[in-house]
Amino acid sequence: MGYAIVDVEVAAPLPTVALAPDQNGLALLLRRGGRPISFSLHELPPGVTLTPDEFAALLLPGSAADVVADVVREEIAPPPAPPTSRSVTIAICTHNRSSLLERCLASLWPVVAGAAGEPTVEILVVDNAPRDDSTAAAVRHHPQVRYVRESRAGLDFARNRALREATGDVIAFLDDDVEVDRGWLAGLLEALAEHGDAAAVTGLVLPYELRTAAQVIFERRGGFRRGCVKLRYAGARLPGNPLYPVGAGIFGAGCNMALDRRTVLEMGGFDEALDTGAPLPGGGDLDIFYRVVRSGAPLVYEPRMLVFHKHRREYEALRRQYWTWGTGFMAFVAKTYGRDATQRGKLRALIGWWLFDRVRELRRSTGGPGPLGPDLVLAELFGGLVGLAGTYSRSQRRSAKIAARAVSVAHDHQPREATA
Repeated sequence: MGYAIVDVEVAAPLPTVALAPDQNGLALLLRRGGRPISFSLHELPPGVTLTPDEFAALLLPGSAADVVADVVREEIAPPPAPPTSRSVTIAICTHNRSSLLERCLASLWPVVAGAAGEPTVEILVVDNAPRDDSTAAAVRHHPQVRYVRESRAGLDFARNRALREATGDVIAFLDDDVEVDRGWLAGLLEALAEHGDAAAVTGLVLPYELRTAAQVIFERRGGFRRGCVKLRYAGARLPGNPLYPVGAGIFGAGCNMALDRRTVLEMGGFDEALDTGAPLPGGGDLDIFYRVVRSGAPLVYEPRMLVFHKHRREYEALRRQYWTWGTGFMAFVAKTYGRDATQRGKLRALIGWWLFDRVRELRRSTGGPGPLGPDLVLAELFGGLVGLAGTYSRSQRRSAKIAARAVSVAHDHQPREATA
């Protein structure tokens, strides 16, 4: 069973909402003036039809406070900041998923093309270790998009190639399995204007669809959401969060992030031992967010910078995702523990909290209404234990070999001078 997704503007008349027979819930995105102000999930009888009045009765109890809070924030907000002058490169790193890439580009280009008078914006596709030319062929349908091929397999190899190839002051990374909202670029530029010192911007990530049980389970557990309120992270402490900044998952998601290119290059770029595929398929976004914040540079969260993510449809793929989340998170923790001795106390506390929380969730899953079944909780838990058990150091060695092979191949293909 799936959920219908309804996008509602508070100033517009409410629609009649009809669920299909295979839908037993509703996901509601509420906007005010085009900006997202809340997202909520509601279980309903399969196939039910809600009149506008019935829809209002469902909407009002949970959303009235969000509308009022947004009005208050607008009233007390400072005057609009002058437009940013920082140019932007939008980078999409992709690996053998040309159909997804096509849809991402189709959603992105009208947003970019409609941004008349904005700073310079370019779109760059990094084709990571492709097995054929389907991605290159897809990009040829978009002559305004620049194409680069990176032969070393691994997301952070591709991200670092994008950093080197980009011409923008800011590089905004999108995953190929997202589609951007009409306000995505305006949200990014607004965040850059309001926070001229920001070295990173992350945005809201909502589901593109909720057609399958796996997608609904993932979203009921929280998905990639970080709320609909602007946030700014700066400094060494965050009131009310004793684990800050080692709990880097609070900052956002790598499928929708923008970084000051010079700052990240000066930090050495992305860690190529993370996000390497099957051995260690995550952690790169957590690591770069943490390093930005630890450098003293601000990181801001802008919900208007909204994308819609295509969650995994199959249950087995969802279980694999939770395994990789656990592995990537704990590999990041293990790396940070070895590199940042001043934070080791917080990191030990984070490990303890995480293990306790997974065990508590496991108990809920066996006898309560928790969103995850025991197998999904165990997948994340055991993935985390694997991530702690030397996965990062093994991935470092593997990534070094990949880089060395690439250098060797490049050297072998260099033209040789003729000898007399």
